[in-house]
Amino acid sequence: MDVLSDAVATMRTGRPHSSRRDKHAPWGMRFEASDGAGFHVVLRGSAWLIPAKGEPVALAPGDVAFLAHGRGHALASGPDVEPDVVRLGPDGRWPEPPSPEGQSAPDTVMLCGAYLLDRSRAHPLLTGLPEVVHLPARVGAHRSLRAAVELLGAELEGSRPGADTVVTSLLDTLLIYILRAWWQDERHGSGHPTGWAAALADPAVAAALRAIHGDPAHLWTVEELGARGGLSRAAFARRFAALVGEPPLAYLTWWRMTTAGRLLRTDDLPLRQVARRTGYTSEFAFAKAFKREYGVAPGQYRRRAS
Repeated sequence: MDVLSDAVATMRTGRPHSSRRDKHAPWGMRFEASDGAGFHVVLRGSAWLIPAKGEPVALAPGDVAFLAHGRGHALASGPDVEPDVVRLGPDGRWPEPPSPEGQSAPDTVMLCGAYLLDRSRAHPLLTGLPEVVHLPARVGAHRSLRAAVELLGAELEGSRPGADTVVTSLLDTLLIYILRAWWQDERHGSGHPTGWAAALADPAVAAALRAIHGDPAHLWTVEELGARGGLSRAAFARRFAALVGEPPLAYLTWWRMTTAGRLLRTDDLPLRQVARRTGYTSEFAFAKAFKREYGVAPGQYRRRAS
């Protein structure tokens, strides 16, 4: 898998949920803090997004907003409208919207969705996102994202056979498209991306990250990773640490342990196979490294997860 897909797969848990919301002004919705992430798309009309930190953001038709950190936020027809609290179900499911019978055409139509996340091993690509990822509608921009939004909106308009499977798949796809669009805007918009946007835009660092994620079991060295991008050991190590925030082998170890944790939670592989898949030829060495990272032995971690 590529780095972006891996970052999402590491944190995603449970099923995502989405709902179409038809709103009549004045209106307001407040979403409390949670472990999840949420998105909002304005299909018609306009809205104001009021984050937990920072200034309100005006959303126009076609705009997409993504909130990765679960700190709580509000949506309203105006920045001064008092919002009502929206309480999601334990599985992240949205409450059913009120019946539209007898109501006039809505002022604002939105798609709102939520993803459940496991933040215990949060990937820095996602933790480094801004408080609000705002993707304004622009002619010709992010066509794949717009196509996914259109398909999701059509599925949520009414009950169709297979809708649960289609909506779940579209929501997973939409999350990747949102993150890809943010990365593309960061890379091409300012011309000076920072953080993980810069890491993924740097040919040498991106090549090393693809190598690590493509084969975490390989016995990588700094020299070998640097050679993937055509850099010397010292030049590569400096550039990787500056953009990723830690040395190459430290990130390799973190990713191996993150992969090991996911395998122990979701698979019944014997420990020796988990060790081999994460670069350890000795089950004892793997267990020692795992306990140093997680504070418990691999077997105990697996029992707790089940």
